[in-house]
Amino acid sequence: MTENKTKDSAARFECSAAVTQIEIRLGGDWLLHRSFPDPGEILSAIQANPSATLMLADDQLGQWDTALLTFLKRIIDDGQGGARPFDATRLPGGVRALLDLAYAVGERAGARRVAMRESFLTGVGKRSLVALGRMREGVTFLGSASLALVRFVTGRARFQGSELLLIIQDVGARAFGIVSLISFLVGMILAFVGAVQLSQFGAGIYVANLVGLAMAREMGAMMTAIIMAGRTGAAFAAQLGTMQVNEEIDALSSMGIDPMEFLVVPRMMALMLMMPLLVLYADLMGILGGMVVGVGMLDLGVFEYIEQTKRSVSLTQVNIGIVKGVVFGVLVAVAGCLRGMQCGNSSQAVGMAATSAVVTSIVLIIVTDGLFAVVLNVLGI
Repeated sequence: MTENKTKDSAARFECSAAVTQIEIRLGGDWLLHRSFPDPGEILSAIQANPSATLMLADDQLGQWDTALLTFLKRIIDDGQGGARPFDATRLPGGVRALLDLAYAVGERAGARRVAMRESFLTGVGKRSLVALGRMREGVTFLGSASLALVRFVTGRARFQGSELLLIIQDVGARAFGIVSLISFLVGMILAFVGAVQLSQFGAGIYVANLVGLAMAREMGAMMTAIIMAGRTGAAFAAQLGTMQVNEEIDALSSMGIDPMEFLVVPRMMALMLMMPLLVLYADLMGILGGMVVGVGMLDLGVFEYIEQTKRSVSLTQVNIGIVKGVVFGVLVAVAGCLRGMQCGNSSQAVGMAATSAVVTSIVLIIVTDGLFAVVLNVLGI
């Protein structure tokens, strides 16, 4: 028998080994903030007697906490991933209960296996499958939204008219302020860029052409769409995501009300109706911003600037911007509602859905605008 002691209040154990049984008597205080003896002697005895049963006994055991349980579990497991037979009947009731709880359920097979780093091709495959699943969800959502939109047009959709009017007010009149500011500044920036170059050749009057065409054909629709993506698309995702967390969407389905008709279609219709008006308003504010720079920096006359703009900007260019605005509005609404319907069941998921809606909307807007540019170039417009 070997004894390992320091002082009465210090953690200690006594170990006596035999072929069939290894007795370990524990005493002193076993606390995390105090040191306790190394179990190497016990582990050596266990290795020398692999078939022996552990007998755990109380030898004036004082205060204890999880330090004692950690010590006992280490010697019982012996680093083999399974519990050695042990007898804890001579330990205090609290220790016995915690040990029984620790070994009530066996360790799952492979729990201690070290996770292997996946290969590059495996990672690419997994991410491709995730992207394919998201694409399938998006196509399914777009198809359901299109069918619900057809039912809306034919008067068979169920929704609240007052809710549609509120959404129209929110995405229309309440967006004028930010659209005015951004469009006016974009027009000024375009005019500044053009003025620096064109004034070198005495062609400052063509700043009106640059600003008018850029705003009517491209920047008016694109900047308005990006503004609405950050303002309205994120709001749609947050609203529907919160309803998803509160199980309100499930409640609608249980009452026989299609969430696509009741929630998604009014938001799509609101943006489709208001985006052309916002685009026209953005075009006007951008042209005004360019006129401020042209009149103030290039000494152009107000009527001269307006007349040059009228000669350079045709109705075709304005219509191109309006069509883009309608398409961009649908993209913002679909992206916002899709991310909201895909939201998880936590407050963090709502924020992630709003962020994802903005990113998805902007990417779709830029890609679609590039497609418009290619198609219009092929058509010679």
